[in-house]
Amino acid sequence: MLLMNKTLTSQALSLRPLRHFSHESGVARTLLVTALFTALPISAAIAATANQLTVSPSQQRTASQVSNDGVALSELASNAPDSYSVKRGDTLWAISKLFLKSPWRWPELWGMNMADIKNPHLIYPGQTLYLDKSNGRARLSSRRGGAESLETVKFSPRTRSSNLPDASIPTLQNNLIEPFLTEPIIVEEATLQAAPRFVSAQEGRVFISEGDRAYARSADGLQLSTADGKPLDFRVFRNATALKDPGTGEILGYEAQFVGRAKLIRGESISAVRGAEIKAGETLATEIIPATLDIVRSKEEMRTGDRLLPEPPLELLTYTPRAPANAVEARIVSVYGSAVANVAQNQVVVINRGTKDGMERGHVLAIQTNGERLVDKTGASFENIKLPDERNGLLMVFRPFERVSYALVLTATQTVRVGDWLVNPAKQ
Repeated sequence: MLLMNKTLTSQALSLRPLRHFSHESGVARTLLVTALFTALPISAAIAATANQLTVSPSQQRTASQVSNDGVALSELASNAPDSYSVKRGDTLWAISKLFLKSPWRWPELWGMNMADIKNPHLIYPGQTLYLDKSNGRARLSSRRGGAESLETVKFSPRTRSSNLPDASIPTLQNNLIEPFLTEPIIVEEATLQAAPRFVSAQEGRVFISEGDRAYARSADGLQLSTADGKPLDFRVFRNATALKDPGTGEILGYEAQFVGRAKLIRGESISAVRGAEIKAGETLATEIIPATLDIVRSKEEMRTGDRLLPEPPLELLTYTPRAPANAVEARIVSVYGSAVANVAQNQVVVINRGTKDGMERGHVLAIQTNGERLVDKTGASFENIKLPDERNGLLMVFRPFERVSYALVLTATQTVRVGDWLVNPAKQ
């Protein structure tokens, strides 16, 4: 029997496996933790986990093929090591880049491990990966020379307690994207305008900060309620900035600016005016009582007029870097949380393609700098020419919406700019 800490924090949502278990039991552990964190029965946790922690059918087919055939030696990185011991702080992206020329071909690297590593998201510090280059093909294994030895883990019949440590390695550095998984939100402008709003703070304060108490109301007087089934946790947003397609100028959606979080303490209501006298033929005077909220997190100072949207349910997310199956041509729309037009490595950008266009979490795209247009002054005719587009790095989609997606710039050889083109990474 396994006992877990009474307090399960959000940090455990990364689903890091318990170090007392063997690798083969990783899926069972994941299902157990999914059920604990989402209050789902095990059957529902299985369905949720199947959607979040496995790879797509096309990736499965690719991995199966590579598992049988290996990959051509020409696909290996020039300095691919014969063996590598996984270290704490490693990422799947970094390991894939270590062995393969194209890090987005992670499903093939996983396929090379398929006999030993059943789930690409459960690789641990301390594991050693061995590269077999016999017969002109490359295969990766967690067993030297492909030896058919299995690790045996003996369980003693006693009660043990364990935390949920950060054991297995993530796809990439989670700290780069964690703030963006819930902070930015793409909404219709009307949706944000219809959301409940702050109307006042205590003692007539202009700005509202963490630890303060504030008051809010909704358009119909019913959205902010402490009744069973009603949300108590809210995110606070300001404004809705239009995201325009760099080419057509079409508005693709509105990005709401995240400013903090609040918890509902008392719901809004209508109350009789205290001490009011009722004369014959008159009705009882009433007054509107706004809802009471405490500010539990402040990214920046809030103010009256800021809008409240319910905190979304926690998602159990993993990312398998891979090239899109279909041809993609997209552009960078904006840099999140910044007015600058230039982008650097590890920054988050918005692109003009979303789920409607087939974008999925983990899709890797190549960044192309638009070639400069100039006049050829070396000839007699002074013709207008355009220099070729040059590949300038890679980015990975991690949060798609219907018509736009948030993506992390993984590599950049030069400055990336709003308006730069994005294509399939295999396309040169």
